[in-house]
This record gives sequence, structure tokens and C-alpha cells, in this order.
Amino acid sequence: MRLASGEEMLVARVATAQGKVGYGFSFRLDATEARHMAEWEAGGRAERPRYEPALDHPWEKAWISGRPVEWQLEPGFARIAWLSGTATF
Repeated sequence: MRLASGEEMLVARVATAQGKVGYGFSFRLDATEARHMAEWEAGGRAERPRYEPALDHPWEKAWISGRPVEWQLEPGFARIAWLSGTATF
């Protein structure tokens, strides 16, 4: 996804078999980092992944402080066309 500021970042979404959905992100374009974050958000990981900020973005600040990430702060997030038939865990 391209941020409003022009940088690129990676967003991941996971869904559990129970229908819970979690999102994650990586400003380093690291799919594992984003996926682990999304898995934790969906309740599929016991330990909250550590995250080192890369851009001092509000999403990073929220994650590090333990506050909910305000996904809609980035206009590009709302434009993502998620597949409805996603794999679950």
C-alpha cells in the first residue's frame, strides 16, 4: 500500500476459523512481521510481536503504546480490496 506521504508499506490480514479478523503492517515490507502482528490481533498468537518503528507513523506509535491502530488514518487502507475467500487458521 502507498501511504499518503508517498512511502510504501505492507499490510496483512488474517482470519480465524471462528471469524475473527486481524490486521498487521510493516514499513520495512516484511511479510512475516505484518503477518505475526495480524495473527496476534486476531487472537491466533499468545505473544504480542515486538515492533521497532521505521517512520514514526501514527500506526507505529499506536502499536508500540498498546493502543488500537486507527487503520482509517491512511486513505489507502480503505481502498484495499480484500478477497472474501481468505484462508483461515
